Amino acid sequence: MDHAHGITRIDTGFFRDDFDAAWLIVEDGRAAFVDTGINASLPRLLGALEAKGLGVEAVDWVIPTHVHLDHAGGAGQLMRRLPNARLVIHPRGAPHMIDPTRLIAGASAVYGADEVQRTYGDIAPVPAKRVVEAPDGFTVDLAGRRLLCLDTPGHARHHLCVWDARSRSFFTGDTFGLSYREFDTANGAFILPTTTPSQFDPGELRSSIDRLCSYEPEAMLLTHYGRVTGVPRLAADLRTQIDAMAAIAREHKSATDRHERITSALADLYVSRALAHGVDMPPDAIRECLAMDIELNAQGLGIWVDR
Repeated sequence: MDHAHGITRIDTGFFRDDFDAAWLIVEDGRAAFVDTGINASLPRLLGALEAKGLGVEAVDWVIPTHVHLDHAGGAGQLMRRLPNARLVIHPRGAPHMIDPTRLIAGASAVYGADEVQRTYGDIAPVPAKRVVEAPDGFTVDLAGRRLLCLDTPGHARHHLCVWDARSRSFFTGDTFGLSYREFDTANGAFILPTTTPSQFDPGELRSSIDRLCSYEPEAMLLTHYGRVTGVPRLAADLRTQIDAMAAIAREHKSATDRHERITSALADLYVSRALAHGVDMPPDAIRECLAMDIELNAQGLGIWVDR
């Protein structure tokens, strides 16, 4: 889907439709990808480039917001197809792009080794000479268009968000939460935080959200999923839920069936908020649509509360 200012949303096809996005930015015949999806997503990314009349040699930058595989799993294979591109990544993430061994092991611990291989395939390393570390404030130059990289921990310590002043938008990865189009109502987008294991920190996430909002963005460009507006309301919703989620984790910290209790409480939280937002779906359908996110958030909260 094309947006203004040379920005195109690409549905990577990961997991289901309208779930996982990569973003293409085109400026004066040069291009950058923000997030990549997985290896199986590459035909869609290259197809979007071709639809703009551009070849692989036109891509200057590949910018994963962080190294989780739904955002960067296809980066190594994509870089092999892009002869002129360099990969921009948070300094904490750079070693995992150069040698993905620990990244694969971490994903396997969450999902299981067989599932990681089946879903993500072979995760290719990126040659160190093609990797550019982006500390806080690093600027990417795309044919004169400045893309500002900000350190935004909370979801992960290796997370950056990308500010595009041209569109007054942030490419937010997972820092600004999840918003699925099935949950849109007359009240606007519905949003919830994501704590995916294993580096969630509620205080840092709130601070990162506040920092993004200080730029007064017109829109947020989410990996999960798409462009959302009404940023102040969405940010307030995220802050409220981060606090509620942390409280749930603390309440059940010592329970013998902690994971089950946190999972159930999160489902109740999200369902009640979705219904109050005007989402026209039965509660069980809401739970089913958010089942994977509820499970991962429960895991993330469990790891956080133990820290």
